[in-house]
Amino acid sequence: MAGRHCSLGADTVHTALVERIVSGILGSGETLHEVELAESFGLSRTTVRAALLRLEQSGLAVRGQHSALVVRRLEAEDIAELFEAVGEVESAIAALAALRMSAIECDRLKAILTEGEASQECKLGYSDINARFHAAIREGGHNAILSNTLSDLNLRTLPWRAAQFSAHVQRQQSSHAEHAEIAEAILDRDGDAARESMRRHIASSFFTLSEILANSAP
Repeated sequence: MAGRHCSLGADTVHTALVERIVSGILGSGETLHEVELAESFGLSRTTVRAALLRLEQSGLAVRGQHSALVVRRLEAEDIAELFEAVGEVESAIAALAALRMSAIECDRLKAILTEGEASQECKLGYSDINARFHAAIREGGHNAILSNTLSDLNLRTLPWRAAQFSAHVQRQQSSHAEHAEIAEAILDRDGDAARESMRRHIASSFFTLSEILANSAP
């Protein structure tokens, strides 16, 4: 049980730090002091360390002098390259999912879509649903190499994709509408439509993040 509480605490710290980095509150090069963060969140250093490790794995923090972690706030060009790669890989997976998803997997996708409709008032809840929606499609594509490639890219992009829902008021509604379009194409077994719908969806996420970065620039 203690491990589960630690995980939940790390999620809280990680989410808060991502939002501060994306919004510009934590500037590029700023040191992330483990002890100070533990005190400010009222959590153990072990919990904070786990959150900081996730920031490092996603590329939002790098090792500076004396191995201290410092903020690496990606520029729009870096984000563009990441999302271009995600768009190409995930759209290919969506096309495969339209052809390969089993009936049970299709039912699971529909259930997640319904959850997304019901969670329109809960930004944190929708972020989790968004991740599960994309994971269901990734699994439904039944291609291990593409899935592993996307998982690696997601490690670096999911923090940004989650932050868009708290930083942009209308993004949750538009994201859900895009999910519905993707799901419809997949359930209709239309691989080409699924590919294009997913590509547009990832592009919309990038454009939203570009606006957030522009508004938070010093």
